[in-house]
Amino acid sequence: MPTVIRFLLSLAALAALLGVIAGAFVAHLPDQFFAQGGRDMARQAIQMQMWHALGLLGIGILMMQAGCQRLVSLAGCAMALGMCIFCGAVYFTAFTGIHLGAVAPTGGSILMLSWLLLAVGVIRS
Repeated sequence: MPTVIRFLLSLAALAALLGVIAGAFVAHLPDQFFAQGGRDMARQAIQMQMWHALGLLGIGILMMQAGCQRLVSLAGCAMALGMCIFCGAVYFTAFTGIHLGAVAPTGGSILMLSWLLLAVGVIRS
């Protein structure tokens, strides 16, 4: 199995695992561990993380079936990067109350780009 497929499938599984763990923590931690409104913000990050973990899983499976096409591979790598940047920034803000400027929007933009790359890659295949 090509390295990029192993990477995407492994990251998908780890992102889902960490999403479940984060969900348990967010559900059970006392309010003082969160910034104001942070619990809801963390829940939104968990939701985005879990959806994109499934997206990475789907991309990995698609690549196993259809081969490692350049745009689909790029979409998977962009999705992995965007998920880490976006969710990481939102988690950070949820727990500290400190906004990291354009970090979360940059991660979100990379996520949007990854879905566009996936669509174009599938259409071109």
